[in-house]
Amino acid sequence: LPRPPPPTTTSIRAQSFKTISQSSSHPSALPPPPPQPPSLHDSNTKVPGPMVPSLPLLLVLLLAQVQRAGAFYLPGVAPRDYQYGEVVELKVNKLDSVHTQLPYDFYSLPFCTPPKIEESAENLGEVLSGDRIENALYKISMKMIESCKILCKKNYVKKELKQFEDKIKEEYRVNWIIDNLPSATKFYTQEVDADGEISYYTHYEKGYALGFMGGEEVPNTQPGVAYINNHLRLHLYFHEDPESFVGYRIVGFEVEPFSVKHEIDGVWRGPHTKLLTCTPLHKVQAGMDPQPVSHIQEENEEVIWTYDVQWIKSDVKWASRWDLYLKMTDSQIHWFSIINSTAIVFFLSAMLAMIMMRTLHRDFRRYNEIEDDEEAKREETGWKLVHADVFRPPAQAQLLCVMVGTGYQLLGMAVSTLFFAVLGFLSPANRGALMLALLLLFVFMGVFAGYGGTRLYRFFNMTEWIQFTFWTAITFPGICFTIFFILNLFVWGEKSTGAVPFSTLVALLVLWFGISVPLVYLGSYCAFKREQPKPVKTTGLIPRHIPEQAWYLSSTLSVLVGGILPFGACFIEIFFIMSSVWLHQFYYMFGFLFIVFIILVITCAEITIVMCYFQLCHEDYHWWWRAFLTAGSSAMYLFLYSILYFCTKMEIVKPVSTMLFFGYMFLISLGFFLMTGTIGFISTFYFVETIYGSIKTE
Repeated sequence: LPRPPPPTTTSIRAQSFKTISQSSSHPSALPPPPPQPPSLHDSNTKVPGPMVPSLPLLLVLLLAQVQRAGAFYLPGVAPRDYQYGEVVELKVNKLDSVHTQLPYDFYSLPFCTPPKIEESAENLGEVLSGDRIENALYKISMKMIESCKILCKKNYVKKELKQFEDKIKEEYRVNWIIDNLPSATKFYTQEVDADGEISYYTHYEKGYALGFMGGEEVPNTQPGVAYINNHLRLHLYFHEDPESFVGYRIVGFEVEPFSVKHEIDGVWRGPHTKLLTCTPLHKVQAGMDPQPVSHIQEENEEVIWTYDVQWIKSDVKWASRWDLYLKMTDSQIHWFSIINSTAIVFFLSAMLAMIMMRTLHRDFRRYNEIEDDEEAKREETGWKLVHADVFRPPAQAQLLCVMVGTGYQLLGMAVSTLFFAVLGFLSPANRGALMLALLLLFVFMGVFAGYGGTRLYRFFNMTEWIQFTFWTAITFPGICFTIFFILNLFVWGEKSTGAVPFSTLVALLVLWFGISVPLVYLGSYCAFKREQPKPVKTTGLIPRHIPEQAWYLSSTLSVLVGGILPFGACFIEIFFIMSSVWLHQFYYMFGFLFIVFIILVITCAEITIVMCYFQLCHEDYHWWWRAFLTAGSSAMYLFLYSILYFCTKMEIVKPVSTMLFFGYMFLISLGFFLMTGTIGFISTFYFVETIYGSIKTE
């Protein structure tokens, strides 16, 4: 099969738009359907043909077409060709809500259950994400249209109805899977341009709403009453191409939920019962009397679950079927982020160039020449005066080495993950792939933690490398595992599928102590066997007195100011990543993220070098920790931004959910601190070695 083209993204100018969602409330509350724009599923829409970019040109194509693609897309293992009438299996996944961040198993609610519930095999990433994929009662066959199909009838007691009511109030959504495609609800965004013309854009939202709350704006409902979506219309899009393959391929899966209080014609005869509220000629429509699950006077409430299946021919090829799921963000905002970040880099690069080309060049010339002019000697030449102290080991040198080693590990994980993501191996089609990749790559990058940390450890002329390696392998993973385990206990208490099973915890410990720790020791051993690195200038026996510094040169102020620019270079992408994690949106703009990451690395390096140079010019040689903290302080702004995001974007309703948010954001900020701090430290270390290795000293 030819390789697929990269997925296209919809560019939506965010001038003035509002969201019209079919899932947030009862369908009858919606305005009349807007004139739909050309969709990828429309027969008259042109879809670009396959592209086969060669590997040497892959990165060039990514950067050149990042607005169109965001990343090269590898959609999955292989397409499945269905024959007419062949069974199409529908699988149920978790229930989730952005208001609780606690996923639940589909059958934790009293839905219609099959005789035997079978769980599908899941990878470690899916388990950590809370996915629970199981079989369902729904019967679907390729190109076989179903209308008013009865799934089951259930009599619910008030306790069971209360379970539905609670989940509806928390706005839980139901996730299904057909042919590895997640269910989605179609919604529109409307834009009003300067001429007053209205344009509509089609988008997908994962899953469908479990139900809705009644209100004055929703016809035939009572305020404060919960209604269940008990009739579902499944829109399945298929593609056929007799010249390329035999059969049909599923390329789209939409769910349109309805709530209707069904009435039967005569007596109940199981699946063959006739319904008065739903017939092939008169299907369920918006505005019908909905099915309540709260404020019911009787002890029991009868609910009939039904569904429709509609098959729609589509011109979308199998390789491009994920495009609609990924058309969720405005690429113009990402371009604004890159332009903003590039401006910061240019500003810092100009300052660095001025230092390098003018100040340092002048200093090198004067330091390496014999000057008899006493007035010239009295000019500011401060950084040479501390040449005998600039490589003096700092306080808590072992802790600094541990943090730098862990930063190497995190940096290697980030670079490797972005590399595979840009190539398309971590697409949303591979559920759990991103989580699994982050975990495994962090484990395998332990060798860099041991090697990089031990090289710095030996630079400080310390010899207890086995003890040091132990702390490098244990400290950061131990903090993460402890916080994760404590949060997991609270999730267990909520009986959520987000709670990691004991067997998975054991698997994580095996990865940690069985693979990561030995790799850290391997890297440390290789570094210890190499020749001990030595500073370019000999350290004096007596520390030089540091002159009193001006208030604007204080360590605290320098560190706080230094972290602003690295955070400002990437905070827009951070917003989209946080929305993906906490608002359950797809994030697939890895092309933009790759560019922003490069800008972040450059910004961290340049701001730290500039701040260190100013510090050395004022004869302050305590630069080791300040170099690490200057760039690392951007993590503090990340955590503060997460607090702002929580207050403005999140609507958390449970204390456990608040603990989850801030617990995981603390871990993310800690990792960001170690990674950016290491970038700044490495850059400054080589800068200091370079400038002091270029001068003559007595």
